[in-house]
This record gives sequence, structure tokens and C-alpha cells, in this order.
Amino acid sequence: MVDITHKNSTLRKAVATAKVRTSSLETIAALEQRRVPKGDVFEFARAAGLLGIKKTSDVIPDCHPLPIEFASITYTISDLDIVIRVEVHTIYKTGVEVEAMHGASVAALVMYDMLKPIDKGVVIEQVRLEQKSGGKSDLKPASLALKVAVVVCSDRVSRGEKQDTAGKFIVSALSKYQLECAAYEIVADEVEQIQAMALRFVDREFDMVILTGGTGLSARDVTPEAIKPLIDREIQGLMESARGYGQQRTPYAMLSRGVAGFIKQTLVMTFPGSANAVREYMDSLFPAILHVFALNNGDPH
Repeated sequence: MVDITHKNSTLRKAVATAKVRTSSLETIAALEQRRVPKGDVFEFARAAGLLGIKKTSDVIPDCHPLPIEFASITYTISDLDIVIRVEVHTIYKTGVEVEAMHGASVAALVMYDMLKPIDKGVVIEQVRLEQKSGGKSDLKPASLALKVAVVVCSDRVSRGEKQDTAGKFIVSALSKYQLECAAYEIVADEVEQIQAMALRFVDREFDMVILTGGTGLSARDVTPEAIKPLIDREIQGLMESARGYGQQRTPYAMLSRGVAGFIKQTLVMTFPGSANAVREYMDSLFPAILHVFALNNGDPH
């Protein structure tokens, strides 16, 4: 199965349809009037379709078990065709399109089974996904080129005693969202140096500055103390979201003291200094975070 542990849970929806074609209007009449010998076709197919939705991961090997939080099965009759519409919702890390199609398939098979004694020409014509939503595929990358700077805050890296991995990971990860790192710098864990570097990029009208390192609890971790006094508009939800995401993966995420917000027109964020923590912060915040630039430019949508 595909690893989805890095994904966020979001509201995900899918709609699938299946078409059952009969060979006579008599079959349609029997269906509508509940005169089919095997019973109420609509209700049997609906019940089976709901079970099919819930049991998808039992019969489709690569599907993840997930909570089904809404399911609807409705029917439309057009001439000799019965169209089965299945809608499924969940709040989870992966989508429900296969669940919707599986439910439509099972409902169609039950309908076929119940109608074949009175109609030897009944066929299942198609099962298809009509629409889906949710997850990162709904979030658009930045429509404008953004100037991004990455700043590594570390005494040991600045002295050449340790290789930087966290900052370089951020640089690489930015490319996934069509963002290019226009500047990469290393500073010691000194409040004055960190502030001077951040203000330098603000003065150069960078759109985003990501600082990595110095957000922990050691005496030399001073990045939050350096950046917070400079922030004009703090965005507390960013770091709350990142810490919450990390807390589901390690109990130590709660110890990070990162801050984020705008300094003038520049979004500044402070990430932890480990590569694993940085990966979690990037996964939790991007690409949704890019929406702040539209809001900052006065576009409420």
C-alpha cells in the first residue's frame, strides 16, 4: 500500500455513476411499481451499495481502510436506462473515488441480479467517476513568481563543523510547488545576526523568508526571540498547524517555539533545525500557505 502517513486529513468527496440498461419498458414499469419478484430492487441495491462502499478496502488490495462519514445512493430513470449515482464523503488522508465507484458497481450488480429473471437483455453499461475533490490536488500552486530566501540559523553550520541538511531540504522541496530559492544563507545563533539577515530580505522585497534552526529550548536557540519583535502581523495558525501535524508523529513536536507572520510585505516563518522536522513542516503547510499572498494583496477569494 502507498505510504500516506505524511498527508493531512482533509474533507474529500467523490461522485460515481453506474448505468444499467434494460431491454423493455415493462421492466422499467415493474421496477418503478415494485413488482419485481425478487423484491424492491431500489432498496436492495441501495443497501448493497452502502456495504460495498464500506467494504472497499476488503476487496481492493491497495485501498486504505478509511472512515465513511457520508454516503448517498440515488437513481435516475431515462427511457430504458437506470443511472445509479453514488456520493461519498470522508475527512481523511486519501480520497474516496474508488469507494464511490465500488459502491456504484455493487449496486449495479444487485440490480442486474434482481432484474435478470424478468429481463434477459439487462446489461451494465458503464461505471465511471464523475467528480472528486479534496486534498492537495485542489490547491493551486503560486500563480506568480515568488522570491524566496532560506536562512539556516546554526552555530555549528556557520563554523563549518556540521553540514546543513534542513536548509537544503527546504530548497529542494520548494521546487515541488514551482518556487525557486533566490537566496540561501547561513548565520550563527545570534539575535542581531538573525534579525539583520531577515531585515535584509525584507528590504529587498522578498516574498517569503524561511529560517530553519534555533526554535528549540537550548540556551542558544534564539530564532523566535529574534524574529517575533520584527513581525507586524503574526499568523499563529501556521505554527499551530505545523506543530499539530508533527505531534501526531513525534511527542517532541510540542517543544518547538517557531513563530510566523508578515514583516511589512514579507512572510517570515521559523522552522526547526532537523531535516525530519523540516519535512513535516513543509508537508503540513504547503501548498495551502501560498494562499496568504492572495489575501495579503487584497483578494478575499
